[in-house]
Amino acid sequence: MLKKLSKQLSGEDWTWNNLNTLCWAIGSISGSMMEEQENRFLVMVIRDLLNLCEITKGKDNKAVIASNIMYVVGQYPRFLRAHWKFLKTVVNKLFEFMHETHPGVQDMACDTFLKIVQKCKRKFVIVQVGENEPFVSELLSALATTVADLEPHQIHSFYESVGHMIQAESDPHKRDEYLQRLMELPNQKWGEIIGQARQSVDFLKDQDVIRTVLNILQTNTSVASSLGTHFLSQISLIFLDMLNVYRMYSELISSSIAEGGPYASKTSYVKLLRRSVKRETLKLIETFLDKAEDQPQIGKQFVPPMMDPVLGDYARNLPDARESEVLSLFATIINKYKVAMIDDVPRLFEAVFQCTLEMITKNFEDYPEHRLKFFSLLRAIATHCFAALIRLSSQQLKLVMDSIIWAFRHTERNIAETGLNLLLEMLKNFQASEFCNQFYRTYFLSIEQEIFAVLTDTFHKPGFKLHVLVLQHLFCLVESGLLTEPLWDAATVPYPYPNNGMFVREYTIKLLSTSFPNMTAAEVTQFVNGLFDSRNDLSTFKNHIRDFLVQSKEFSAQDNKDLYAEEAALQRERERQRMLSIPGLIAPNEIQDEMLDS
Repeated sequence: MLKKLSKQLSGEDWTWNNLNTLCWAIGSISGSMMEEQENRFLVMVIRDLLNLCEITKGKDNKAVIASNIMYVVGQYPRFLRAHWKFLKTVVNKLFEFMHETHPGVQDMACDTFLKIVQKCKRKFVIVQVGENEPFVSELLSALATTVADLEPHQIHSFYESVGHMIQAESDPHKRDEYLQRLMELPNQKWGEIIGQARQSVDFLKDQDVIRTVLNILQTNTSVASSLGTHFLSQISLIFLDMLNVYRMYSELISSSIAEGGPYASKTSYVKLLRRSVKRETLKLIETFLDKAEDQPQIGKQFVPPMMDPVLGDYARNLPDARESEVLSLFATIINKYKVAMIDDVPRLFEAVFQCTLEMITKNFEDYPEHRLKFFSLLRAIATHCFAALIRLSSQQLKLVMDSIIWAFRHTERNIAETGLNLLLEMLKNFQASEFCNQFYRTYFLSIEQEIFAVLTDTFHKPGFKLHVLVLQHLFCLVESGLLTEPLWDAATVPYPYPNNGMFVREYTIKLLSTSFPNMTAAEVTQFVNGLFDSRNDLSTFKNHIRDFLVQSKEFSAQDNKDLYAEEAALQRERERQRMLSIPGLIAPNEIQDEMLDS
């Protein structure tokens, strides 16, 4: 590598592509040498790259070399942590680059700054030898100047980086002081806008104001994502005003759609209002609650005030003005605070359930974002607040079950998988509840029928693994003796069966004989008996179903690789683990950063 680098310096091999490839290779072997050897190697590389930058003419060329230097440096956090002066020089150099208008340089500087801070954050909050104050304090004093030339998205990245630094400070008073100083500029602007909006709501209609509000919210979201629980003092400061602004924008959107008819929701003005302020408000709350540690009092502080401005607003709105992020926000809240949210589920159900189902069950295409987020919310409720589902009326529970069946019939893979996972959780939870007989008497046969319908339909092959798990659950349950009441309807069945297992065998044979008329009665009976015999061994059970499908006329002429997807994924993961054990075989950007600050 050093030899190749000297050829760059002599001009013999100099091209952008050659330099990029070489620096990528140098970055990818980080951590594979002894520390002493790595330090010597890195010092030689940086020295040569700085020389190259010095002797090369042309701004474009210098920009390419500079970004390569920063890339290499960012790949060696162990060296940076051990050499404070070098680390400080690198960061100050990045701040210089943040004023450089040459294309791509500012983005590179902000990205590298974030990467370095994530790996060395402790170094910025302690007073280093020869310094009067921690680097973070020095940075905050010059903040306005440092970010003066950056675009909004670069400012958000910068704020996220500083959030990581502040998060590394263990003294809560200092942490709050740093956060206050960091948020001074956006908070000042926010205060002015809120003041003007109180005088007249029309002030919020101005497109520049909308963009400023959006920018402030995004800056807050960036800091919340890196600061987690410690963002509490800042979000508490703006939370109620934020909900007020949310409500005001919601009213503006509703009146625009009501006045402008069905096409109003497509206008750039309404899209800006929705895509920006409302969604970013929800995203900010969701980011904070998701990243905050599991502290019930945070949930108790933030959830009740949102009930009307957010949930009520969703229920009252026209379909085109409902934000799908409301669904993902409440899914996050339930996944986070679990059973503590159980009393809020009826209210949630009332606000979002019926009206969302009406939107998404007309066809398989409209409102794609609402679909997936709705089923994720339902899954969160089923997992953590199952007792709330038991309290639903039988009509409401039927709505839930119909929507789950509707989900796994979907040809969109994510939605079908979410529906199947949700179904599995519901089946297990009901099996363990006192309503086991009641639930399965109502739903066992329709679930079995629907699962066989998608299993034997070639459009749903990606769900094969989950179809198998549902069927295994049903057959194990029916033979377990847990169901003490008959699954058949005495009024329509001419004679009673000795047990549910015998009934389900016969029912399944009839069901499949109708679905596969080209198969003989003996073949179908043999298949169904095989299902019951192998039910306790998942691998045999799965192979038995797979063999049956592959032999059937519908599947025989098709590419059936999706039926073997689970085994293929296992094989890929083994290969990836093998490659990970050899430094440099996998691109650094594909490796999750486990080398966080020591």
